[in-house]
Amino acid sequence: MRAALSLLALVIVAAIVLSLAKKQATALKPPAAGASAASGALPQPQAVGRQVQGAVNDAARQAADAASAATQ
Repeated sequence: MRAALSLLALVIVAAIVLSLAKKQATALKPPAAGASAASGALPQPQAVGRQVQGAVNDAARQAADAASAATQ
């Protein structure tokens, strides 16, 4: 009897885990119709790279100005 209840509990737990895995798998799939609209909302990698490089250059320029002002 105890073995039968353990087996039944194992089957129930497996069914719950498989159900949750199925829900997660369907949530990861992008919708076919909205895929083109969603990709237009993402920034271009080159634009992001230029923005980051500009910020780095501004910070370097400010650091150089501060260092030259401190030595004068």
